[in-house]
Amino acid sequence: QVQLVESGGGLVQAGGSLRLSCAASGRTLSVYAMGWFRQAAGNEREFVSAINWNGASTSYADSVKGRFTISRDNAKNTVYLQMHSLKPEDTAVYYCAARYGGYIPTIATTKTYDYWGQGTQVTVSS
Repeated sequence: QVQLVESGGGLVQAGGSLRLSCAASGRTLSVYAMGWFRQAAGNEREFVSAINWNGASTSYADSVKGRFTISRDNAKNTVYLQMHSLKPEDTAVYYCAARYGGYIPTIATTKTYDYWGQGTQVTVSS
């Protein structure tokens, strides 16, 4: 089992940047594919980005392509989400998730991930 803790959220103006981190404990992160999801108030949790076990493969939601970058450092047991050109519609609680087996699931839904963090709030002001 793996425990995930997100950090790096906060309040930022539109056009600004933030870097989220997801630190894992309990098991080496290298056996998991990792994903970032977000949930805005009143909305369902939605996929943002994913990365396979060694970082060679990544996936992004259309809404964040070209603005967000996912990366991982297995030696530090940490996954990152670098966010640039933030928009008010990016405001949400951001969650990291782990999927055992290391490969990005074909269908990017919450059901395809095994472990979740508690989330970190990102607020983008206009």
